[in-house]
Amino acid sequence: MRILISADMEGATGVTWTDDVVPGTEQWQRFRAMFTGDVNACVEGLFAGGAVDVLVNEAHSSQRNLLLESLDVRARLLTGRHKPLSMMQGVDSGVDGVVFLGYHAAAGVDGVLAHTYLENSITGVWLDGVLASEGRLNAALAAEHGVPVLAVTGDDLTCQDAAEYAPGAEVAVVKECVSRYAAICLPPARAAEVVRAAAEAGMGRAGRGEPAPAAHRVEVEFDAAHLAAAAAVVPTVEQVSVRRVGFTAESMTEAMKCFKVVTAIASGAVQGIYG
Repeated sequence: MRILISADMEGATGVTWTDDVVPGTEQWQRFRAMFTGDVNACVEGLFAGGAVDVLVNEAHSSQRNLLLESLDVRARLLTGRHKPLSMMQGVDSGVDGVVFLGYHAAAGVDGVLAHTYLENSITGVWLDGVLASEGRLNAALAAEHGVPVLAVTGDDLTCQDAAEYAPGAEVAVVKECVSRYAAICLPPARAAEVVRAAAEAGMGRAGRGEPAPAAHRVEVEFDAAHLAAAAAVVPTVEQVSVRRVGFTAESMTEAMKCFKVVTAIASGAVQGIYG
């Protein structure tokens, strides 16, 4: 069995605030090791459950956060930005399952560092009328390729969200949300046990199914009107209200590509402290 790990950082062990995940800070350097520890625990569990190949796709910010020199030698690492499928690069390569590691809750809801792609300009994303986290969006993309979600790791609210979009997946709660910037955290050794167990158990779901391509409707709400106006210049994207845009795509792959363009343009339209 060949498995993909989509590895984000906000949901990693111990992470609770901005400096923990922003490249270049002292705290980021510290939490790179914990992030890599979570990944290694997951790799260990996947191989214990029958995996023969594990590809780890860096999915956070610069996508150059994991410590390659400390990575489990049985895994391979896809690192760096500008990948066509971004967080899910590799899902189309014939893998038999995917793990969402270090994930977080959606923009507009409670959760440690909760957001959807943009850290603070998006107030909500809806997929086919349902408020969507990155996990929900990525699960729909995985389904399009017939790839099951095996396990999800992150805070307790992230795992509650996963129970809705991937009800059969295992979950590993490594911290309990107290607020956006506070959590009750497991020490790394205990978190590793939880992640390893979820990954091993999740291998029971591994195995490609029938691809499920379908058209999807995505709507994105911003915290300022000018961001919606900026995003609406993208062909096929319409401004549906003063702070919201929407578009329909023939497949989830095309939907995610369009979503990436929308977020990039909106991010470029942010002006200093006024947003």
